[in-house]
Amino acid sequence: MSSNPLGNFNIDKLNIFSNPLKMFFPKKMIGIDIGTASIKIVELSRWGQGKVLENYGEIKSVSLYKEPFRNMEKGSYLLSNYFVSRAIRAVLDEARIKTKAAIFSIPDFSTFCTSFELPPMSAGELKDAVYYNASQYIPLPITETTLDWTLISGTPGQKQSVLKIFLVAIPNQIIQDYQQVAQMAGIELYAVEAEVLGLVRSLVREDKKCVCVVDIGVQSTTINIIDKKSLKKSYSFDFAGGQLTYSIAAALGLGHTEAEELKNREGLTSSKEEISKTLYLLVDPLIIEVKKILSDYYQQEGRAVDAIYLTGGTSGLPGLKEYFAEVLKKKIEIPNCFSELLYPPILGKTLEKMAPSYSVATGVALGGLET
Repeated sequence: MSSNPLGNFNIDKLNIFSNPLKMFFPKKMIGIDIGTASIKIVELSRWGQGKVLENYGEIKSVSLYKEPFRNMEKGSYLLSNYFVSRAIRAVLDEARIKTKAAIFSIPDFSTFCTSFELPPMSAGELKDAVYYNASQYIPLPITETTLDWTLISGTPGQKQSVLKIFLVAIPNQIIQDYQQVAQMAGIELYAVEAEVLGLVRSLVREDKKCVCVVDIGVQSTTINIIDKKSLKKSYSFDFAGGQLTYSIAAALGLGHTEAEELKNREGLTSSKEEISKTLYLLVDPLIIEVKKILSDYYQQEGRAVDAIYLTGGTSGLPGLKEYFAEVLKKKIEIPNCFSELLYPPILGKTLEKMAPSYSVATGVALGGLET
């Protein structure tokens, strides 16, 4: 597995391409998560000190197009701005969502993230120093990227205080794609945000806990350590739910749709050895990586993880939660991103079932309603 360490940073501070009018916080916001196989949209509003789930919707790429919304053979860019904007418009129309302000999440494979140290300096010198040093840490020319950064430790102006910076760079081409998609879909791009920030915001609520959030998507998986609501470590791996489906299809000679249904229905608990054995062989390397990251963090920080949160569309794979608990000897949870939102009680069971797939979209929408 390949990994990409993203470093340490405090959540809720990082928004790339933020709207200059952000000082005027909107009453409603939509969060849009453009995945490989589907697009999820969540509409939230503010009600006093609380947040209301106004609406939500999802559309799968096969509903409109024979190809996925993203194609790694062509990089991490959207396959077609036209089809993506058409899909977003279809969800908005079907769900009767009128809100225009939107935040798009940016997947881990579309961002370059790193942390580095700077010598003591004043706050006035810091910005120029960050941009001057950024070119050493990202693989693209500065002129081809949009940068954002945050100070994660140290105090500007103190003579002995080393400053640690967390830096995020997004290729300008990706931001231009999102701008075009928003324009074609008839919505206003309020901001774009790294999806891991949305995950932390929607799932991690206890200030004193140290948790590991494992987000298993169709195309990639991230393993994140969040300590006291501050993201400390984040790694991206090429393990993905799509691999599981493909392997079952290959092992049994099935079509993709049939293999996907079989995976979701039986998973690791399947009585068919071809299925269970195939899935265990693929899941084991992921668990090994999680175990290593937890061990490394304990050695570096002296903090043990209190719980592991599974999220993403594959988190509900039958038997996965139990297998994680058996091997890692940790409390395993599949948190509900909707649990602190206001919504009709009749939707409770439905939302709990679909919540893992909506964690990112919910998180970035929440970010747009913060004061």
